[in-house]
Amino acid sequence: MPLPNRVRPDGTLFADPARGLFFGNRGGRFHDPARQEVPSRLQATHHWLCCVLSFKDRQRRVWGRGYTELFFCDEVTAFAAGHRPCMECRRRDALAYRDALVKGLGLTETPLFPEMDRILDADRRIGRTKRTHRLATEQLPDGAMLLSDDGKSFLALRGTSALHWSPAGYVARGDRPQGMATVLTPPATLAALTQGYRPVWHPSAEALLTLGPTGT
Repeated sequence: MPLPNRVRPDGTLFADPARGLFFGNRGGRFHDPARQEVPSRLQATHHWLCCVLSFKDRQRRVWGRGYTELFFCDEVTAFAAGHRPCMECRRRDALAYRDALVKGLGLTETPLFPEMDRILDADRRIGRTKRTHRLATEQLPDGAMLLSDDGKSFLALRGTSALHWSPAGYVARGDRPQGMATVLTPPATLAALTQGYRPVWHPSAEALLTLGPTGT
């Protein structure tokens, strides 16, 4: 039985066999090692990280007494949920992300990572509720994740397309929405994407982009 440690673009946790491309955490343990059910808490701290799956041959007992291990379909998913690249295992990506964020937000000084995490924390949640943002799709960069109008689907923007998300990858391709939309990706991360940070996409995204407008 898979643990409920897979992360949706809205930041919620669920169980699914798909492992995904990235691993991460939310600053410590917030699950119950004895029960291993969906946690009642949202995080341990506001340091929400996106890490590589393997680093220095470290071995862990997932959802034991250490921190709460999480898994993401891809970096686009992790960004939508509110995570950012880890400085330890993804140093180059973390520095590139921060540089792009500083430019995108027009900051006069480069923040330390704890301060940047506070910026992201204000963007991604209101208490225990996912914070969304109503924005014009024409202004959104590639890698932005939307909630569909009916609230049932997650859509990742890529060029003129919107890719339909699933735990195991993107499963359909449609036209990029027009007008205002409910955006899951925090504005600070949108600023980094606008300034040229390129997130890692699941390979299914490239596969869909070679197909017709509706992914057929």
